[in-house]
Amino acid sequence: MCALLEVKNIHTYYGNIKALEDVSITVNRGEIVAIIGNNGAGKTTLINTITGILTPKKGKIFFDNKDITGEATDELVKKGIVQIPEGREVFTDLTVEENLELGAYFRFKKEPKDKIYETIEFVYSLFPPLKQKRNKPAGILSGGEQQMLAIGRGLMAKPKLMLLDEPSLGLAPLIVEEVFNVIRKLRDEGVSILVVEQNAYSALKNSNRGYIIEIGKIILEDKSENLLKNRKVQESFLGKRRRREVNE
Repeated sequence: MCALLEVKNIHTYYGNIKALEDVSITVNRGEIVAIIGNNGAGKTTLINTITGILTPKKGKIFFDNKDITGEATDELVKKGIVQIPEGREVFTDLTVEENLELGAYFRFKKEPKDKIYETIEFVYSLFPPLKQKRNKPAGILSGGEQQMLAIGRGLMAKPKLMLLDEPSLGLAPLIVEEVFNVIRKLRDEGVSILVVEQNAYSALKNSNRGYIIEIGKIILEDKSENLLKNRKVQESFLGKRRRREVNE
């Protein structure tokens, strides 16, 4: 497969504290890759390093065969990298549609408005509840609907690569399943996905490959189906019920 994102041997620090050590991952075109780890393992640090919020002290990051190490976040959005942050961070006082329009900020400068509103309609086709509340303030949405809006806002930039930080956080199991159904649809539409999650079962069940991160280091990588059956992964991240389901 052809690599879209290559993270090569990066080391990232907070002051003098090393948060990532010699981390390397790859996301190929047309696949979903999961990063699994507990709180404090370095998952968000990895995403923030990829998207330019943090700059690695060592190592390189390549996107579409170009070195993007240390580039500004807004420039990376223009190149096709979009991050969906943990906790959604929607603009609660703005309407659903205004939130979506903000996601297309850079496109308004160079594309006809009808093209942007075509993308809005595509988002509504993925998330019908958003269409029903398009003129309502985002603050009245449920947690699941706000997650839908956050993903939809990211899609407005027409990304090649979407990075999702804990998309299942605080959501009911049925909503988690719905969110991951959409993530798979996006992959089928040509958007590559990197998802970081504590919910190992949902992330690995819905991804092609996965990495396990512990204390800032990648300790394991494999096809997701193999990771689900790995004893260490099961003992660390899956409850008894999920272990039974996987092993049946």
